[in-house]
Amino acid sequence: MNPIKIGVFGAGRGADLAGNFQRLGCEITAICDFHEERLNNAANRIGGSATLYRNFDEFIEHDMDAVILANYFHEHAPYAIRCMEKGIHVFSECISNGTMAEGVELIRASEKYPDVVYFLAENYPQMIFNREMQRIAKTGTLGKIIYAEGEYNHPGDPMDIGFKRTYNYFTKHWRNFSARTYYITHSLGPVMRATGATPKTVTAFAAFAPVEGNVPNACFDGDRAAIITTQNDDGSIFRITGCAGFGAHHNAYRICGTEGQIENLRGMGAKIMLRYNGWTKPEGMEEVNCYDPGWNDPDEDKILASGHGGSDYITARMFLDCIREGKQPEHPFHVHSAVAMSSTAILAHRSMLEGGKPYEIPDFHTEEARKQYENDRHTIFYGTDGSEPDLPCCSHPDYRPTDEQMQRYLELFGR
Repeated sequence: MNPIKIGVFGAGRGADLAGNFQRLGCEITAICDFHEERLNNAANRIGGSATLYRNFDEFIEHDMDAVILANYFHEHAPYAIRCMEKGIHVFSECISNGTMAEGVELIRASEKYPDVVYFLAENYPQMIFNREMQRIAKTGTLGKIIYAEGEYNHPGDPMDIGFKRTYNYFTKHWRNFSARTYYITHSLGPVMRATGATPKTVTAFAAFAPVEGNVPNACFDGDRAAIITTQNDDGSIFRITGCAGFGAHHNAYRICGTEGQIENLRGMGAKIMLRYNGWTKPEGMEEVNCYDPGWNDPDEDKILASGHGGSDYITARMFLDCIREGKQPEHPFHVHSAVAMSSTAILAHRSMLEGGKPYEIPDFHTEEARKQYENDRHTIFYGTDGSEPDLPCCSHPDYRPTDEQMQRYLELFGR
């Protein structure tokens, strides 16, 4: 069998992901990025004889079976659609669509090209503790799942110049305008995967605490967290954070049913706490079970060599299985789940701007919902095409970095 040929669009994160596809026997045949240094670094990391492109229009004409979309966070949908039109399978990082209208367009394209696999490359459900929570939830011993929490908490050192140089190196970079609800898939994806539920209504509130002091800063979002609550299609409730920046770094998840609950313990690595009541504990179990889960996977060596705690490798493997088996991925990686997650992110931000007003998450299976949002292009981001945002990214719409903070940032990056 000939190796699957993979193209990489976005050579930063894309180079990380490409290594897992190489471990899985794929050929990285083309790499595209407008940033020449990043493009060359990716070529050196990946090795082989991949053709390098600075222009997507040329890149998309290259002979390849699938594309890793690792370009800017909010700009995946138009490129995913271009790939679908060419019959190229799509492995799309993070949110699927930056606007509601793009979500409609992506759904319509997926229906027009049903043989093209669209896979949301959300990796956190594949982390070892989240896999264990999924496994236990499926046993039914927790009873009916009625509540779940997902916290992706990623505070940053405001003096970490290396991070800024790599990840938000000019004033209009998307990270400088990303509202706290938007980077949602790392918190929402794992609980959707474990429970099978999809958000139907969302509300959100912000915790405003801007960076202080004379530090290099061009971020126009002074919020540290958005606390998001969803009511789901099965009646359950989620409490999630998007990307938060409070306290100490952690990825924390909790699944609660009528008969028991399971969570990973903050600051304790992959350790799991599985608890029941005395009258609900299954035979052979204790009321309190604290343990380190195992992978129980034949590819464990390759998993451990992968990024993000092994989850990057498993996510790539799942995508390739879909291609080889000619099927679309399961919930929450298929296109409707991806757009539901992105819609939750977008509408949670609008809720936050309106003091917690509830928003209904549209079901884009229906043409009625598509018509409602097909022209909704409101955005908090600058586009690489020069387009400007028309919504504030912060709960305090007039917030901006201090003149001193911006000056220090410009001294470092010049733009």
